[in-house]
Order: sequence, then C-alpha cells, then structure tokens
Amino acid sequence: MKRVIEMDDTGLVFDTELDTDRMAGLGREWLQLMGENPEREGLLKTPERMARAWAFLTRGYRQDLDEIVNGAIFHAEGSEMVVVKGIEFYSMCEHHLLPFFGKVHVGYIPNQKILGLSKLARVTDMFARRLQVQERLAGQIAEAIDQVLEPQGVAVVVEGLHLCMMMRGVEKQHAETTTSAMRGVFKESGVTRGEFLSLIR
Repeated sequence: MKRVIEMDDTGLVFDTELDTDRMAGLGREWLQLMGENPEREGLLKTPERMARAWAFLTRGYRQDLDEIVNGAIFHAEGSEMVVVKGIEFYSMCEHHLLPFFGKVHVGYIPNQKILGLSKLARVTDMFARRLQVQERLAGQIAEAIDQVLEPQGVAVVVEGLHLCMMMRGVEKQHAETTTSAMRGVFKESGVTRGEFLSLIR
C-alpha cells in the first residue's frame, strides 16, 4: 500500500511502499526483546518514529535512476575532466545495520554529454540510502554515471567511517576506509587517474 511519509525533523516528504504499520509493530516487539517496556512514556511513539526513519534511510530502494537524472543531461563540446569532491553521504552497513558515513569524490571525462552537478549528489544518495557495503557503493555510483553519460571514463573514490568498527568490535575511532571504482580512461591511464587523485586531495 503506497502512503506518504513526512519526516518530523526534516520536513522532507516522499512516497513509500513500505508497510510502516507493520514495521512499527516489529519495532515494538524488538524493544520488548531487548528488555524494554514499549509502553513507558519515552518509548510510546518510538516504534512509529523508527518506522518513518527507516523508510527515509532506505528510500534508495524506491528511487529510479531516470527519475533522479530527470533529463538534466546537456551537450558539451569539450572533453575536460569534471570533478565534484566532498559529496557527503550517510548509509547503513548491511552486516550490523549500523551507520557509516563520509565523502564521495566523483570525476568523469565527457563524451559530448555532461550531467547537472547536483545530480551527482542525488545519484550518490540513491545508492547510499540502502543497506550497503562501501566497496559496492563506489561501483554502483560509477556504473550509474557510466550508464547515463557514456563518458570516456568515470572515477569514484569513497572515504568512510564505520560505526560498526567504532561502537563495537575493535572500537577504533579513527580508522577511515577508502574505496575506489575506475572506469574507462581512468582505469587505463595512470596519468588521467593521477590527475583525478591529485585534484581530490
């Protein structure tokens, strides 16, 4: 059943096909299994809030690449490298359902087509707002840009901090993970790859 969800703390409104009533029921059961009382004052509305939050955090499953791009592809004469660095992202680790977050740096060399700059951030969000691993995230962003623009090459670098390493397990607070995905000339040419890496640093 399709319903409209509005995030209380962000003002964002979006459509979802998630059964948020059932999710809230499962959230109530989850609180009980932890030893909590979902009927106490502070937790009365927590299951409903949790359901809305998870609908928002996983909205990437219900987004479409064509809708994200929305025709924002333009003709370009040149073939100079386009780089957008420092795109913030927030995602959920599929192994522990804990957040990981950081920055994405994207570069591509046009082949007569360029993409509206904000769309690179929206493409990043579409894949980040799913249960993820960082290695896959880099590849999915690169593949999407390659599919939309058919450029000479695409490069994506993702830098992330993982709460599954910070809050539990080894509990290391400053271990940053870097992953990359290179396509086309960025993979074939060390000079092109080096130029991109120097620009994002």
